[in-house]
Formats: sequence, structure tokens, C-alpha cells
Amino acid sequence: MEEHAVGRSGLRVSRLGLGTLTWGRDTDEHEAADQLRAFVEAGGNLIDTAASYGEGAAEELVGSLLTGTVERDDVVLCTKAGVSGKDGARRLDTSRRAMLAGLDGSLRRLRTDHVDLWLVHAWSDEVPLAETLSALEHAVSTGRARYTGISNYAGWQTALAAARVTGPASPVVTEVEYSLVQRGVEREVLPAALHLGMGVFAWSPLGRGVLSGKYRSGTPADSRAASPHLAAFVGQYLDTGSRRVVDAVVTAADGLGCSPVEVALAWVREQDPVACVLLGARTAAQLRCALSSEQVTLPHEIRAALDEVSAPRIGYPERF
Repeated sequence: MEEHAVGRSGLRVSRLGLGTLTWGRDTDEHEAADQLRAFVEAGGNLIDTAASYGEGAAEELVGSLLTGTVERDDVVLCTKAGVSGKDGARRLDTSRRAMLAGLDGSLRRLRTDHVDLWLVHAWSDEVPLAETLSALEHAVSTGRARYTGISNYAGWQTALAAARVTGPASPVVTEVEYSLVQRGVEREVLPAALHLGMGVFAWSPLGRGVLSGKYRSGTPADSRAASPHLAAFVGQYLDTGSRRVVDAVVTAADGLGCSPVEVALAWVREQDPVACVLLGARTAAQLRCALSSEQVTLPHEIRAALDEVSAPRIGYPERF
């Protein structure tokens, strides 16, 4: 698997990353271990998790696997803080107190003394940005994080964060949702990241699973849309507009002799300045299918057709 530099930093990550949103909840330890082994054997190195995934269960599982299944030094470990929740209630707190307490909890669950990347999980209007960013600076200065970044920030928020922190703790990456059914980041976030020299990690590159084509004739019992934790999450893209995009992806896959998953991932992978596409698979078999997208290159004509059918509405002031 190829590696890319994260923006203008010296950090290099595999073009495909391993997401752990469902680990410890819908993905058990045996399936997670199989996925991690398959991922590392394919040349992958980035593991993406968060303190809020499964209320810490994902980090617990990652930590247990990094003590035997693979070596800690063989992976780039990325986690996030600022979002928490119990019993389905989401709580946002990016205060210095909450951020640093969250990092300590993450390190404990991950069974390590540092993470390679530490991200603010979401923007908060309730906490001064300078206070949130001071937590990133402290994490780097104390050796608990090697690099920092942000997640789910708008374009202007991304620019503010990059301007407020300079030196070793300056954000090197922004992690955002990006797929053929969610191209909103193209309006401002991607141009901002490119201008600021930041890399982009694309989460949910399969449109929360719908671009696999599995929902074209209903909801499979073993799918994320059938999970009580994720039904509403997936349901946002089970609409008419998304179905048109899915049909185009399936048609392209048929023509190329590959899977819709490979087509959708190949499209995101080549967008600038995407450094890593994050894969969230339920099984190791699904993950291996996704990893095979590294071998797929989309012809210009197919890329243009997919661009057209999925084009986001962009007007004033971006196109003034």
C-alpha cells in the first residue's frame, strides 16, 4: 500500500486507514483482530479511533490488540477528544480540562504513553478556541501527542485553528466526512486545507455504507442500517439523490469489472489534498475487499461521470 505525507508535515500514513467506530460494540475482539492483521499485512499503518467510539470500548479493544496482535511501533495511532456520551446522549466539551482528561483516558485505554495524532473531535461555540488549542500545545510539549489536528471543522474554523497555533503543535490534518454522496467539504474545507498545507483524512468514504450498493433492494439484517446504534446515521443517505449516485457507481463498477466499494474508494482516494481514506468494515472479508481498491484506477471518463452525477451545489460566494 502506498504512503502519503500528511499535508506539509513529515508524518507519512498509508493511503487507506483502519477506522474503529464499531469496535467493541458491533465488532467483537476476534473480528477486530482479524481486521487489524489483514490491514497491517496489506501495508496499512493508520489506525483511527476516538474516546467517544463505543464510550471508550473501541480504544480499549485497540489497546488490547496493540499488545500482541501487532506491534505499537508498526502503526500510526490517531484518536480524538472533545465528544463524549452515555446512553446515546452526545456531549460536546472542548475545554482544556475536558480535552486533557480525555487524552489521559485515551492513553490509559490504548495502553500507550503517546498517540501519533491527537484531534479535536468537533468545534464548540461554548469554549474559546484559544483554550481548546492550548490543550493541543500542552499535549505535544509533554510528549503525549506527536502531531495534532482537527475534525469536522468548517472552512473558516479550519483557517482560524491553523492561524492560532504555530510550531510543533500546529494542526497537520483535518478529518472530515467525504464521499460521492457527501461532497460538502469541497466548498471551503478542502481549499482551506490545501492552502494551509494540511492533509485531509476522509471518514465514511462509502457514504456510511450506501455506496456499496447493499441497500438498493432493502436493508440487510446484518448491515449498519439494521443496527440500533447506527440506523439513523446510515438513513440520512437512503434518499432519492443518493440512489442516483449509487446507481452510477454500480454501473461504473460493472464496466470496470470490480466492486462498487472499490470504485467509491478509488474516487475519494485521488482527491487533493486527501492523505488517507478511512475504512470502517464489519468483517475482515469486507475490509479485504475495500483494501483491494488500491489496485483500481478510474479512467477519466468514469471519474467525470461520477463527478457530474454527485456534484454538490456551489454558488455565491465560492464562485463569485
